[in-house]
Amino acid sequence: MNTDLSGEMKTSMRIPYALRRVPRAEFSSLLPWSDAPQPGDIGLARVERIGRNAALELSNGRRCSLHEGDPLAVVFGNRYATLQFEGYARANGERCDLLSMAGLCGVVESKHAEAGEPTKLHLLGFMGDAEGSRLRLRRFALPPASETAGSIVRVIVVCGTSMDSGKTHTAMSLIVGLRRQGYRVAAVKLTGTASGRDAWKMLDAGACVAVDFVDGGLPSTYLCELDELLNLHNLFLGYAASQKAACMVVEIADGLLQNETAALLQSSRFTRTVDAWIFAAGDPLAAAGGVRVLRSWRIKPLAISGVVSMSPLGIKEAQIATGLPCLTARELQNGKLNAQILDSARVFEAPASPASAIGAVDEDLYQHAE
Repeated sequence: MNTDLSGEMKTSMRIPYALRRVPRAEFSSLLPWSDAPQPGDIGLARVERIGRNAALELSNGRRCSLHEGDPLAVVFGNRYATLQFEGYARANGERCDLLSMAGLCGVVESKHAEAGEPTKLHLLGFMGDAEGSRLRLRRFALPPASETAGSIVRVIVVCGTSMDSGKTHTAMSLIVGLRRQGYRVAAVKLTGTASGRDAWKMLDAGACVAVDFVDGGLPSTYLCELDELLNLHNLFLGYAASQKAACMVVEIADGLLQNETAALLQSSRFTRTVDAWIFAAGDPLAAAGGVRVLRSWRIKPLAISGVVSMSPLGIKEAQIATGLPCLTARELQNGKLNAQILDSARVFEAPASPASAIGAVDEDLYQHAE
């Protein structure tokens, strides 16, 4: 039986970043709970026990401390994070785990040895609208842009070796460098798990808009099909064009060995849209191995950056091992790659065979105040 949400519950429940596109007025009813959630289903939960995530990232970006008994709106999704949790969009009866501080929930399957236990949630039901229909994140996705014919947007992709290799800082630095020369830049977090931190950093760097997969109706991209990711990329490319962006800086989450990342980077439908590639690495050996994998996929990075560029000796080793320039964040912010990025021709080289170094694969928003 459906029940109307009380005014007190609507006022007190916390709305996380992952649900930032859902108007508060849409949270109208509570639907009976069933132990069969799907990615994108929105639920209502109470905090049962505080664990690793002791705070929630709210829809406005503020971090809110959590306390036992707090009511939260949450969204089910899958998570892939080598330094944190592996989790899936499901529940154990009326209980599940908080998979991220942005409001993703599910059940933890495995975790990094140094990661604490997840915060535990008690599920009260699915969230519904005024008509009693279950709320799903996809309903609130960004609509396709119109009137973009003839627009040219340069696409710069930042990928890396792993989590915490410096991808976001590299993307942010590229945005700073392009903006300093007067170019309008759109920022995109194409894959990963909902988190506002990266979008805020890109906006702070001067991006005219910053979007991520949440704007495409997805709480995360782990286990998404390739076609779904390609459609998401095209949606954002059209949106960047509609915002009159000259460039679109795209960050790909995780490392080259992650399934969705590997699938995207081996798809000609994705790579043919990319003008320039920057590779972020944690150390020289990771840079050498990663660049070798990229070259086996017929991807030629313009440069290396990331954590490895924080060490002068690391820079030397990476450059010798790869034959590529290894640039610091300051060099990117000073526009050292701008000419190459803007002059680059969009050329795609088809793979020599279906095999690769890793395996074959099948082929309103936050605005920066101007």
